[in-house]
Amino acid sequence: MNFKNITVAGSGVLGSQIAYQTAFKGFNVVVYDINDEALARAKDRIINLKPHYQADLGATEEEVNTAYNHISFSSHLSEAVRDADLVIEAIPEVVQIKSDFYTELGNVAPDKTIFATNSSTLLPSQFAEATGRPERFLALHFANEIWKNNTAEIMKHPGTDAKVFDEVIEFAKTIGMVALPLQKEQPGYILNSLLVPLLDAAQMLLIKEIADPETIDKTWMVGTGAPLGPFAILDVVGINTAYNITLAKAQATGKEEFEKLAELLRTEYIDKGKLGRATGEGFYKYPNPSFMQPDFLKN
Repeated sequence: MNFKNITVAGSGVLGSQIAYQTAFKGFNVVVYDINDEALARAKDRIINLKPHYQADLGATEEEVNTAYNHISFSSHLSEAVRDADLVIEAIPEVVQIKSDFYTELGNVAPDKTIFATNSSTLLPSQFAEATGRPERFLALHFANEIWKNNTAEIMKHPGTDAKVFDEVIEFAKTIGMVALPLQKEQPGYILNSLLVPLLDAAQMLLIKEIADPETIDKTWMVGTGAPLGPFAILDVVGINTAYNITLAKAQATGKEEFEKLAELLRTEYIDKGKLGRATGEGFYKYPNPSFMQPDFLKN
């Protein structure tokens, strides 16, 4: 592997984190987004990551500033990928948007460039042909708060070249990730294939009035030793995301329990501004939620 120049396409929450983590590990990074307004927001997002790296990783001020200086920004795709060894795509989870992007990317990127999608819900085979280089395309999926939750799930599709797969695995390790290779395509990869059923089961217990969120979380934490219960995890994911997923399930299945859960999330949480950890309140109140209190797991 001889990657030096990485382009991150899409500068939202996770795109910004991927860019900064990659720069923090010494790579040259270009952040691409569709206009200068989006890039201005990205710069603010990335600057706001510096104190997290200092607090959580013990990074020095010089290290966090050097990392930022490894990043440049562009709203012109051909310029952004001109020297790219790898493009990591983190644009919206909309099939048509991604297909159009990959068609354009395939036309302007150098022949050497590997393409990787960070999609958490869509499979690489859905876009392989649009890239024009299916053998140099695969999925590279990160978790939120990448500098702490340092998983990198690398998933190939049937046409991915084995050498490309190995090179991206090595790249993931180089930027400080625990590389997790997936040999076949799987919606949700490994992490979400395990996590989503847990979150669904917890929400069904709530909607059936079996127990309240604190009791459900306490049961999981005491019984498994996990640091967070499912409702604490949902606060990290965000209530809006949980609502959108539940609403889609309600519309797809017509099941009453999903409709009831969607209504609860909307009226008792979203309409009241309780969107999770980001807004200071979701199922718990932050910054001092009850599940972090010393006596939470005691009788």
